[in-house]
Amino acid sequence: MRCLIQRVTEARVDVGGETIGAIGQGLMVLVCAMGGDNEDNARALARKVVNLRIFADDAGKMNKSILDIGGSCLVVSQFTLAADTSRGNRPGFSAAAPPDEGNALYQRFCDFVREHGVSVETGEFGGDMQVSLTNDGPITIWLEM
Repeated sequence: MRCLIQRVTEARVDVGGETIGAIGQGLMVLVCAMGGDNEDNARALARKVVNLRIFADDAGKMNKSILDIGGSCLVVSQFTLAADTSRGNRPGFSAAAPPDEGNALYQRFCDFVREHGVSVETGEFGGDMQVSLTNDGPITIWLEM
């Protein structure tokens, strides 16, 4: 699985002009299940995300996790993280998991994050979403499991 994490002061996702998920301070997590991924990948990625120390401590060093600060995650499915641009200018997405598998792993990833005690808001799998966020730092990190 792949994800792009952004430390945010706020983030939201809208579908059809309505907000379906929103958070304050925390992490915006764009997630893509790749072909061949399984629940072990989702579990490992969730563990890495919730323990990643990218929030400032009292000395201003990135030394705290989402668990430490009591923040939330907005998790949005993003199959375009599987983009292959090696053969021209139009990306291919054949490396992404098929939609049914991708949705199941996306949901399991969210479940695993929640199991760590982190509040999770979500987007709509396969939906036409508009995502808004305020990147804090900016801090943006790419992870693969």
